[in-house]
Amino acid sequence: MHDVTPRKVGLARALSKLGFCSRAQAAQLIRKGKVRINGAVRRDPETPVHPSKDRIEIDGQRIAASEKIYFALNKPRGIVTTASDEKGRETVYALLSADLPWVAPVGRLDKASEGLLLLTNDSEWAARVTAPETHLDKTYHVQVARIADAALLEALKNGIRTKEGETLGVKGASLLRQGERNSWLEIILEEGRNRHIRRMLETLGMEVLRLIRVAIGPLALGDLPKAAVRRLTAEEKLTLDRTMLQNAKNTTPHL
Repeated sequence: MHDVTPRKVGLARALSKLGFCSRAQAAQLIRKGKVRINGAVRRDPETPVHPSKDRIEIDGQRIAASEKIYFALNKPRGIVTTASDEKGRETVYALLSADLPWVAPVGRLDKASEGLLLLTNDSEWAARVTAPETHLDKTYHVQVARIADAALLEALKNGIRTKEGETLGVKGASLLRQGERNSWLEIILEEGRNRHIRRMLETLGMEVLRLIRVAIGPLALGDLPKAAVRRLTAEEKLTLDRTMLQNAKNTTPHL
């Protein structure tokens, strides 16, 4: 059997790596005395443990590595990307079937944004998807309350200095279509920061009407209905993995 984690790690992290729950949820269970290692209760989330050798139990049930699962969700506007919300707002978990194993969002989309969101119980894979080194492009279709021109697209590509003093840029910006009072842009980010696109456009005094993520790397949202969830196919997962591997190789400096 493949060793999930070949060395000792903290107990909370081990439960996350095994696909049982998030590290934060694991820490809560541990502090409540619900977790045993080799028969002994442990209340410190950082207790060293070897997931494939030590016997880990929660409420008397032995925990083994879960099957790794990968989902795509078409997130609607008004839903928050978190496990629970202190303001009582609806989260993406309300869209998931109750019989699904635990999964966590890969990165996030803010409440007002829509589109492609990945979910998985494979924490190491999720970390690779969001890591800057893998350079997975994120493609967005953005509706703005203005007629876009070449100067706007050029400004986005050259970078915008926000009021916080941070300079934000995009990998690509192009005009998709426009009406009498608004435009749809396609914006590609290589590495997105918090509210990246919205902050850039707000700095330019532009109102964002809609913001939809339509692709992550080679994986497109396609015709997945709003609020719907589906498993990634083996081919889609493999293509994402190959893209990340190739991007990492291309950016590795040669000695």
